[in-house]
Amino acid sequence: MTGMSLATPVTVAACQLRIDIDDPDGNLARVVTAVDAAVAAGAQLVVVPELVTSGYVFADLAEAWQRAEPVDGPTVRLLTDLSARHQIVLVGGFCERSEGERPFNSLVVVDRGEVLAVYRKTHLWGTEKNVFTAGDAPAPVLTTSVGRVAAMICYDLEFPEMVRDVALRGAQLVVAPSNWPSNSPPPGERPPEVVKAQAAASVNRVFVLVTDRCGAERGVEWVGGSVICDVEGYAVAGPATGGEALLLADLDLDRALDKSVGPYNDAMTDRRPDLY
Repeated sequence: MTGMSLATPVTVAACQLRIDIDDPDGNLARVVTAVDAAVAAGAQLVVVPELVTSGYVFADLAEAWQRAEPVDGPTVRLLTDLSARHQIVLVGGFCERSEGERPFNSLVVVDRGEVLAVYRKTHLWGTEKNVFTAGDAPAPVLTTSVGRVAAMICYDLEFPEMVRDVALRGAQLVVAPSNWPSNSPPPGERPPEVVKAQAAASVNRVFVLVTDRCGAERGVEWVGGSVICDVEGYAVAGPATGGEALLLADLDLDRALDKSVGPYNDAMTDRRPDLY
C-alpha cells in the first residue's frame, strides 16, 4: 500500500496507573476509573499495565501463587465486563495460574467483551525468573474491531526480532503493558526503554503503545514513561513523567501498511535476510 490513507483514525489510550501490591481491590477500582475516563475521552482501544491488579515485587514464589488467577478469575472478568460495557478493545496484564511449578506473567486482549487471546510473557526480566514460567508461544497478531493489533509484555518489546516478527505478520499497532523499573538516566536523556519503543516503531513502521506503571513498590521505583509512538518513531503522546497519566492519540492505523521510507526505500523489502 502506498500513498495517504483515508481511513478514520482510531483513538487509543495508555492508562498509566499506580499499583499497590498490598491492595488488590484498590487496583481493580483504579482500573475501572481509568478505563471509564479513557472511554469518556473517546478511546476505542485502551491498555492498562503489566500485572495491573496483582502488583509486581513478590516476596517469593509463594506470594506469586497467592496472587495468581485463572483466566476466568477476577481480573479477566473485570476487563471483559469493561470491554463489553464500553464496546472497546481492552488489554491488560495479570498473574495467571498454571499447572506447573510457577504461574505466568500474562496479558489478555478483549474485544467488545470477547477474549481474543491470552499471551504469556516469553522474556522474563531479573527476578521474574524466580516466580514465573516463561511462555512458549509467539506474540499474537489479532484482527480486532479497530485493526490488526499485536500484544507483548514489557521486556519482550526490547527484542528487535520479536517486533519484526509481528510486523511481518501484519501488525499495525503493537501494544505492551509494562512495569519499567527506574534506571535514573542522565539529565536530559529519555529512559532507554522509551528510546527502544520509539526505535521499534521506526524500524518496523508500526505504531507502538506502551503502558507503564507508577507507585513505589517495596523499595522499587518505576520509570512511569508510558508512550505512544507513530510509524516514524516519534512520540505522539508522552512519554509520561512518573505519575498517573492518561495518554491519548488518534492513529491512522493504515499508515502501518505502507512500509516505504521515502521514494527509494522500503523497510521490509530492502532487508537482506540471506546475509544475516
